[in-house]
Amino acid sequence: MTSDLMPVWLQLWLAPLLSLLVSAGVLAWLLGPGRNRLPMDRPNERSLHQDPVPRSGGIAVIGGVLAACLPGWPASAVIAGCVLVLAALSFADDWRGLPIGLRFGIHALAAIVFVALLLPPLSLFWQAVTAFLIVWSINLYNFMDGSDGLAGGMAAIGFSAYAAGFALSGEFAAAGLALAIAIAAMVFLLANFPPARIFLGDVGSIPLGFLAGGLGAVGIFAGHWPAWFPFVVFAPFFVDATITLLRRMLRGERFWRAHREHFYQRLVQSGWGHRRTALAEYALMTGSASVALATLVMSAAGSALLLATWAIIGVSAMIRVERTWRRTLAAAPEK
Repeated sequence: MTSDLMPVWLQLWLAPLLSLLVSAGVLAWLLGPGRNRLPMDRPNERSLHQDPVPRSGGIAVIGGVLAACLPGWPASAVIAGCVLVLAALSFADDWRGLPIGLRFGIHALAAIVFVALLLPPLSLFWQAVTAFLIVWSINLYNFMDGSDGLAGGMAAIGFSAYAAGFALSGEFAAAGLALAIAIAAMVFLLANFPPARIFLGDVGSIPLGFLAGGLGAVGIFAGHWPAWFPFVVFAPFFVDATITLLRRMLRGERFWRAHREHFYQRLVQSGWGHRRTALAEYALMTGSASVALATLVMSAAGSALLLATWAIIGVSAMIRVERTWRRTLAAAPEK
């Protein structure tokens, strides 16, 4: 991912700077003159908000990401191309809604292109597994983008952890790109932290999920971190989305349909509100990212003990959310 056109140290700071300038400029335009040109997210029975809010604010994040790819050109051209295609598809979906088959097909195509062009030669089996996990990352990020500040905060924390992980391995160009993504997310949070003035939309969540899965795979196959590292960094998203999906599939429900059954959604509905839920998730996300990074410099035994301890904390948190939700249902008046 390193370009031969400029020194790596220049890419390390230039990519985040470009991301900051472009994402801030685009966000200012979206909140001002561009506001009336965005699709509106109107409340329905599955929403957690009560008033119409413009979506597709993720354009600001994508602008920052694309700008951050320039210092690494031409090595980062594949990433920029995949992000641009996914963003364009998702923007159309934000406006009109697209068939699920078309969406999954483009997601899979982007993942296959990424695996084929940016990862070292793999067997057909591992190519398929990696592409599948990237597609899953794309969609779980979309599933989890349902509460003010949540997906943006996960991006800020998760990609900061990626940046630190790449830097520890001496891969400074990739570290700069990951940090640039985190900065673009932080800029977006200025308008998305509860109460949100603008939503990320699919145009933001889909490419962010792709980048989380794709850069995670780059680190794995380049030997910068173990295979479980990305899953621990993004554990609050992976675990919540996966458990909720399995529950819905076991009940025979259409898992791709919007709903309000995620752990974070139940917290909001239990009276925590968007702000308290976001702050609690940030704490959990920071803990996961810190644990993942700590294991990179610890012994195998110490890493296993730390991961086991964090898993116990995570399971305890889920149990507490379930109990809170059941008490909320029990206290609700019968209709």
